[in-house]
Amino acid sequence: MASTVVPNSEPQPERLAPESGVFQSGVFQSPAKLRFIFCLLLVAATLALYNPLTHAPFLNYDDAVYVTDNPQVRAGLHWSSIVWAFHTPAALDWHPLTYISYEIDSTIFGLNPAGYHLVNILLHATNAVLLFLILESATGFAWRSLAVAALFALHPINVESVAWIAERKNLLSMFFFLLALGAYGWYSRRPGVGRYLAVTLLYACSLMSKAQAITFPAIALLLDYWPLERLGPAESSGDGLAAATSASRASSRIELWKLIAEKIPWVGLSFASAFIAMRTGGDAFNYMIVPATATGLPFWVRLGNAAISYVKYVEKAFWPANLAVIYPHPGPSISIPAIVFSTLVLAAITTLVVMSYRRRPYFVGWFWYLGTLVPMIGLVQIGIHSMADRYAYIPLLGIFVIVCWGAADLIKRWRIPSAAVASSAAVILLTLGFALHRQVSFWNDNVTLWTHTREITALNYTTEDNLAAALIAQGRIEESVPHLLQARSLRPDDPQCRLNLATYEQMHGRYPEAIDGYAAVVQLTKNPTLLANARTNSGYAYYSLKQYDNAKREFEAALQQQPENSSAYRGMGLVAQRAGDIKQATIDYLRSVELQPSPVGYLFLAQALEIGGQAEAAAAARSQAERMSRDPNDDLATVRQFLAD
Repeated sequence: MASTVVPNSEPQPERLAPESGVFQSGVFQSPAKLRFIFCLLLVAATLALYNPLTHAPFLNYDDAVYVTDNPQVRAGLHWSSIVWAFHTPAALDWHPLTYISYEIDSTIFGLNPAGYHLVNILLHATNAVLLFLILESATGFAWRSLAVAALFALHPINVESVAWIAERKNLLSMFFFLLALGAYGWYSRRPGVGRYLAVTLLYACSLMSKAQAITFPAIALLLDYWPLERLGPAESSGDGLAAATSASRASSRIELWKLIAEKIPWVGLSFASAFIAMRTGGDAFNYMIVPATATGLPFWVRLGNAAISYVKYVEKAFWPANLAVIYPHPGPSISIPAIVFSTLVLAAITTLVVMSYRRRPYFVGWFWYLGTLVPMIGLVQIGIHSMADRYAYIPLLGIFVIVCWGAADLIKRWRIPSAAVASSAAVILLTLGFALHRQVSFWNDNVTLWTHTREITALNYTTEDNLAAALIAQGRIEESVPHLLQARSLRPDDPQCRLNLATYEQMHGRYPEAIDGYAAVVQLTKNPTLLANARTNSGYAYYSLKQYDNAKREFEAALQQQPENSSAYRGMGLVAQRAGDIKQATIDYLRSVELQPSPVGYLFLAQALEIGGQAEAAAAARSQAERMSRDPNDDLATVRQFLAD
């Protein structure tokens, strides 16, 4: 989606094609003013409809891994945290620019989720504007380009990418992907080393945000056919700049092999990114909150699920209902008739596109859709889901282009009045706006989101886990138990469920049962966060049983899994204090509050400092605890309970 002007000449900046006589008067005859107004409308609509998200919390699914429990991110932007972002541990995907963006947010907003949500919203609005500008520049059609950008900005399927802070990678990758497309149009107008390097750098940035952009070389080749018309002779559709310049381009088109050759370095970047994703992403899958005993799915199941998902994404593009955070994978129980039906649908559409592409070159949008979904369609299964709304963020642009350009063709052919076109477009966008507002409302809090997901998906043990965790976080512990039991019945070897059930036992003073539950978690997962939590909680259970040597062993094991675990350091301090080593206890308490400041942590530190004769430092720590505490009496009672004989 870059400029359509002949490669050896720069375009006139204000050239704009008419569109069926729609709004051809006044300010709408000025291309510069038209662009500005359209960009303003896109930004205003996006900010208005997504604004409620600024009151939403962090999601209790992945947001902790990326932000709230990530010590490098919590520390803010420093040289060491930047270096860490490029040397991401195996338990995390390699998204260095995404992590750096979180570190910037942390520096500015701390752990206030409103700031992170606002950045996501602004990125989505920026992507909508970039999409409009690039598409309008490429085709000369402002209104059609606005329609595509508006569908992208307001479509409910994109709410997941915007509302989920952990999906910053999706937004950031799209941002650089669009910039790379714009730079590719700039390069195609007058090829040169500097322009080529600009495309390459932006493409690399997109890959360093998320590897989903690896299809960029193939997409650039599609754009060489339409709208750039650099690839071979083609019958013009009579549209805008393409029709106006088709004759002059006939002599300047480039042979296919040369167009492929110029993209070989980008293909190399794609392979490098895919290799890194498989090395880190594959390890990340092993470390995910899934059972260690989980096995890979047969290829025929993955292939069948891919066919079904391709059709479902198109279905959701036209009817965005029942959108969920997690769509459970059916596994070997996948429907064979659904596979056959979906395969036939895909074959039929592709055949129609191939038969019609010369008369309707914008049908390349179908191959955009098919191609950009390949990395996320599940042929290489990563995760426990069959599909995900966030995966459609880039691919559905191809469908939106087909819809808007196809509608424009029909309007022209049937000579539909401008008033009818405008009113129909307004109704569609208003409907999308209402659907978007409703979808955004589900993200108001974790309980609401997971309750909604549970209502629209079946046999979803991950949803049961996360709903239970959200209820526990709100203090509704007894309400969480049925969901934990349901998760265990659906997946007996689910480590997250086992961890939550063990925590429930511990909260009710059944320490031996809790310890057995934590031991089961250790056998079921390689996820370092889950292992650290299980070991830490087990340490506190042993501490409550006054088995201090076992408690120390568990805290040490937790720190081996997660060296920056504040709670484990606090436990180490308690054990040291019980052994009479106040100096070591003070060191451990201090490390605990350095990693994650808390009122209880500062109270432990204060009493250790006071015992050690550091009265002034103890008073300062106690003062810090009072400033942070919502209920000082409750925090003090917690400390006394742990230190009681």
